[in-house]
Amino acid sequence: MSGVKKGPTAAARPRRDVLASLRMASMEDISRAALPAEIVSSILDFVGPVDLIRAARSCKLMHEMAYDDTRWVHKLKRIGCWDETDARKHAELVFGTVANMEVVEQQEEAELGDGPVPAITVGDDPSNDLKEISDGFDNIELVNTASQPDMLQDLQDDPVLSVLKQVRSIRGEARQEYGKVHAALAPFYEDIGRSGPSSENLVFMEYKDPQAQAQILAQLLMFSKSDMTQGWEERVDRLERTVSMFETAALKEFRQGYETDDIDGTMRKYAHILWTLNGGQAAVDLFIHHNHLMTRKSELGSVASCIDGSTGQVKMEQTQAFFTRLSVAFNDEISIMNRVFPPALDVTSTFMTKVGQDVLYPFLTAIFDELHRVSIESYLTAISATFVQCMNLSEALLPIRGSDTKFNEYLDNVVIKIYEPHLDLYLAEELDFFKKACESTVSEWDRHLSEQAASTESFLMSNVNRQADKRDFLTSFKKVIMMPVNILPSFSTTKSNEESKSDTETSSENPAQPSKSPNRFSTIPSLAPVVEEVPTTELAAKAAIMKSKMEGIRSLFSIEIALGLVHSAKSSLERAAQFVRLGGEFGHAAKQQCEAIFVTLLRILGQQHVIVGFDKAVSHLSNYRPREQGERDQSGVEPLVTFLELVNVGDLILQMMDVFYEQELIGMRLTDRNDFLDPANKEKKKFEQMLDERVAAGLNKGIDVLMEEVDYILATRQLATDFNPEVSSDPHRQTMDVGVSEVAIAVVDVVSSHTQMLVGSTDKSTLDVFNQEVGLRLFTALCKHLKRQRVSVEGSLKLISDMNHYFKYIQTLRNNELLLYFTAFRELVQIYLIDPGHAKELATVIADADRFHGIWRVEEVYEFAERRADWYHVKRDVERAMYGIGCNVM
Repeated sequence: MSGVKKGPTAAARPRRDVLASLRMASMEDISRAALPAEIVSSILDFVGPVDLIRAARSCKLMHEMAYDDTRWVHKLKRIGCWDETDARKHAELVFGTVANMEVVEQQEEAELGDGPVPAITVGDDPSNDLKEISDGFDNIELVNTASQPDMLQDLQDDPVLSVLKQVRSIRGEARQEYGKVHAALAPFYEDIGRSGPSSENLVFMEYKDPQAQAQILAQLLMFSKSDMTQGWEERVDRLERTVSMFETAALKEFRQGYETDDIDGTMRKYAHILWTLNGGQAAVDLFIHHNHLMTRKSELGSVASCIDGSTGQVKMEQTQAFFTRLSVAFNDEISIMNRVFPPALDVTSTFMTKVGQDVLYPFLTAIFDELHRVSIESYLTAISATFVQCMNLSEALLPIRGSDTKFNEYLDNVVIKIYEPHLDLYLAEELDFFKKACESTVSEWDRHLSEQAASTESFLMSNVNRQADKRDFLTSFKKVIMMPVNILPSFSTTKSNEESKSDTETSSENPAQPSKSPNRFSTIPSLAPVVEEVPTTELAAKAAIMKSKMEGIRSLFSIEIALGLVHSAKSSLERAAQFVRLGGEFGHAAKQQCEAIFVTLLRILGQQHVIVGFDKAVSHLSNYRPREQGERDQSGVEPLVTFLELVNVGDLILQMMDVFYEQELIGMRLTDRNDFLDPANKEKKKFEQMLDERVAAGLNKGIDVLMEEVDYILATRQLATDFNPEVSSDPHRQTMDVGVSEVAIAVVDVVSSHTQMLVGSTDKSTLDVFNQEVGLRLFTALCKHLKRQRVSVEGSLKLISDMNHYFKYIQTLRNNELLLYFTAFRELVQIYLIDPGHAKELATVIADADRFHGIWRVEEVYEFAERRADWYHVKRDVERAMYGIGCNVM
């Protein structure tokens, strides 16, 4: 070694220095290894405790290294006997939070010197006295300061059985504490390390009680962690084999006790022994593996008994019976576990996981697979219903002792693991099943309507001879015009007593005749119109077909179809919403699927049923011509009446969607109404917007039809003598009737009856726009009608009465802007009341533009004045007064 100094050789010449011989005899010149202290300290970590104490006696530096407190603290930590928190608390009690320098110096002097460590007393606690102790490896007397409640009474006083629990965490005394442990356990450990696993090991010879043997072996397993000397692997392996031998024997006794139903005796005893030995997991595994609930699971129920072979439906009462029997068997095993295993031993999670894997999962999976093959609807019902039954198990199961707070959590985890493999498929099938069912229902409705329309058209065209029509078209046309088409009577709200009586008699004579107002809420389209005589001409047949289409508007969509779809959506939502309670990823997926079901409902019900129905209704209204119709109910325009009924049905469906949205989605917290990006909210607003657009388009067409009907009434029922009685040829005519004409009454009745039908079914803004448009169009129609009449002074009284009647109706609409038009109209008709001899006054009225609120220009009022019956007598005077025609310039 380079650091070793060589001594003098025999051949070397002696030095002349007189002190040379003294230096040669110096101890510093003795050969020694100069290793760093860190390396020497690391080497000491692999030296056995006994050898380490011996090495400490070689020199002062070695003594410091061997007795270093951190070395022994490290060993205690490896064993698991050192608590840093307790050590810190003890140090604070001894030295205080601020170090007492006097005490610290005395402690250091005692540690560096050979004298004893002075005793330090804290308070009046005698247990804190630090007495002079040896190196910790002499024979010691151990005092048992802790006791196990489950230990036998005769072993409670043996200090070796609880030596690890007596270790105190005191800084500066770690070596002494470890020495006590070494003195108690080293003989047993070294014996097993020499001889290996055997029934003649010292531990089995010293202790005959299995509980004491388990305690010693458990402590030896912990003590072996501090063994770092040469050959430690072999010693630890022999100790583990010894423990395994003991564990196997204990498990054998434990199983025998289970098979012989010795629950409170053998089973309980060896469960506690195994728990003391290494935590008792082996006992738990054996108990669960050989558990009667697992081995006799076929007695709980069979898959075949839960499925109806003829219908493919799941028998929920049988699955419930399975869960009932399972809960009874489960509670029996829970009772055994509560009596056998220590409360600190976690048996709940393992046992419930095993029940889920070996009992529930195979049984339910077999049911789901079979139902998925046979009937998708039964499959969906079974998954949701059995999930609820699984979740309800917590009410019937007894909790395992010590796991009351986590029992429901364990059960939820088991259920999640059971349904996790099926959840994605189930949610996809749920949405697909609902979508197909809704599309099938709507398609069947459309098909039935198409077949009915085709059948009606075929029936009406069946007796048409087209060749005869070509030869005598004019005769055929006259017959169609003169002959009424006997279709179903139109919807009527007001009829005379005679008509009601006639209808009653007709109905009694012909009971097979359909009612006048078929149920608009029926899911079955109205029957084909019944005719008393089949049309024999093509033109008559086409008129009848158009009348049939007008009558069929009310059946273009049905509230019962909407109810059926809503019920289907409710069922699907209730099934899928059960899985929201799982939370996390699966709960979020279930919530999204619930929203997707609602979106699908709105799209199919809206775009494929309601919107399509409105489009057809608008198309039928566009093709309706009142003048081409035969005799009909005079109280209303049947196509418009049925369309307004359709609007009412659409409004009911919209309200139904609102209620469904609030109760099923908002009420169940499946969506947030304030989230404008939520798919359900977006689709609902889109549905409402589309419905409003179709209603508006239909009302626009409806106004056209209503005004055509008004024009038809004015053109066909207004007599020339109403406003010009002088032309009457009746010799018996006496006093002029100044009351409201029948035509004005009919027009107001028709218009008011149709506008009133919208009240309550549409929002106020739409209703106001509709009423204003109707009023303006009525004003225009009356203007045109007035320009076609001849009005005498005597007949102007009836015209004024009619205008007052129109004005009173407009007042009910509560629209001031519209009321201004009819106020001007009342002022206008005054020009017909002025006597012909007062032409200047007539000209003044005509020329007064402010009188008519700017509704008409003077030229337009002049055109109305031309409809006076005596106009050609007063024209010269009126024009002279207005324009100065015929005046001489002076």
